[in-house]
Amino acid sequence: MPLPTYYKYIMIGAGIHGLSTAWHLAKELRARGRGTGEDILVIDKTAIGAGASGIACGVIRNNYYQPAMQELIAHSVDVWEEDAEGYGYLPVGYMQISPESMHQDVGEIYGRQKDISYESEFIEGEKDCLRYMRENVFEDWQAENITSILHEKRGGYAHNTRALYRLADKAEAEGVRILTGVEVVGLNHNGCISSVETTKGTILCDYVVIGAGPWANIFWKMLDFPDTINVEGADGKVHPDMKMWTYWSLQEGTLGVDPSYGKDNKDRMPPVIHVDSDAPLYSSEDNSLITDEMWGIYYKPDSHFKGIQGGSAPDLVTSKKVRVDPYGIDSPDFIVGPEFAHMWTSALAHCQKRYEDKYLKYRKEPSGGLGAFSPDNFPIFDVFKENCYMIADSSHGYKMIGLGKLVAKEIMGASQELLNPFRFDRFEKGEMLPESNSPFPWS
Repeated sequence: MPLPTYYKYIMIGAGIHGLSTAWHLAKELRARGRGTGEDILVIDKTAIGAGASGIACGVIRNNYYQPAMQELIAHSVDVWEEDAEGYGYLPVGYMQISPESMHQDVGEIYGRQKDISYESEFIEGEKDCLRYMRENVFEDWQAENITSILHEKRGGYAHNTRALYRLADKAEAEGVRILTGVEVVGLNHNGCISSVETTKGTILCDYVVIGAGPWANIFWKMLDFPDTINVEGADGKVHPDMKMWTYWSLQEGTLGVDPSYGKDNKDRMPPVIHVDSDAPLYSSEDNSLITDEMWGIYYKPDSHFKGIQGGSAPDLVTSKKVRVDPYGIDSPDFIVGPEFAHMWTSALAHCQKRYEDKYLKYRKEPSGGLGAFSPDNFPIFDVFKENCYMIADSSHGYKMIGLGKLVAKEIMGASQELLNPFRFDRFEKGEMLPESNSPFPWS
C-alpha cells in the first residue's frame, strides 16, 4: 500500500498513548458526526509497542503523592477494568511499604484515596505492619524498619504486549490505519503544523498528536523549542536555564523461578509489592553492606516475564549526549548490570526469607530502558503550535491507558479538568507537582 499523502489526524507513536488516543478519537468523531477512524493515521518507526510501552513491567498503581496524579490514575484504572481480560489486566492490588520518614506522606496519599473513593487500607506502626504482612500476605515477611503500609485493593499489573495489541485491534475496528516501519524525521510548521516528514515521504495533516515516550526531546527539537527553560519554584524563586529533558536509566530484571514461587499465604497471586526502606541493605551473597542510604524496589510474580519481575529506583543519566536509539534491550548504554542484580536480589532476600538463597536464579539477560523526564519528573499534556498535542509522560505512561480518552475529548474542543495540572505553563507559574520523600523520582 503506498504512503498516504494526507490524513486529518496523525498520531506519532504506536505505544499506549498513540493507540489509546487513536481509538478514543475515532469513537468521538463518529459519535459527534465529525468523521470516522478512517481520518486517523498512527505512525511508528518500528512496530506496535517497540518503545517504552513494549518493555514496561506493566504495573498499575495509585500511590502518588500528587493529588492530580491520583485522580488521573483512578480514571485510568476505570478504563483498565472495562476490559480486564482483553488487556491481560490482573487486578491483584498494590502495596506501598515504607519507613517512618515516609509515614506522613503515605498517610496523606491514603487520605486522598478515601476522598476519591479509591479503595485501600492503611496500616501503621512497626508491629502492626509486620503482623499484617505475615498474616495476610507472606508468612516469611521479614523487612525491617517498616512503619506504614498502604494496601491498594485496586490496581495490579497487565501483560504489556497483550494490552497494546488489544488497543490496536479496537482502533483498527474503528477504521484507524496503523503504519509501522515509517520514521518521522521532521515537522513542517509555521505557526501550526502543515505536514509530517517521514523516511517514506511527506504526509499533509490538520492535527498531530505526539506520544513518543523516551523520544520526547527529539520532537521537542523538531518543534524548535529550547533545550533549557526558566522554572519558578514553589518558593517563588526563578531557576534559570533548567534542562527541559532529563534522562533516567530504568533498572529492572527477572528472577528465573516459576511465578508460582511468589504466591501468597493463600496460594494466590499477591499484590504488587513496593518497598522503600532506610534499613541498611546487606548482600544475600556475602553479607557485605550494599548501602546504608534510602533504597527502594518493587516486584511481582509474572507469567509474561516467566519469573519474579521487578526493579529498583532508576539511575540518573549524567551524560551530556544521550543516545535513545537503539532502545531497550538493544541499547549498548542503558542495560542493567551486575550491580543492579546484586542489589535487587539482596533486597528481595531482605523482604522475604524465601529469596535468601535465590540470587543465582537471577536471569542474566538484557533488561532495562530509558525515560525522558520533565523538570518536575511528571507528565506534560498540552497543545503546541496550535495543532500539535504533546503527550510527554515522563515514564508514567503505561498505567495511564485512560489518558487517550481524555486527550481525544480535548482534541474535540472539550477541556478536561483532570489534565489541567499537567500543562506546560506550570513551570513558569511555579505550579510544579510536589515531591514526596520516596527514592523514586516518579512517586
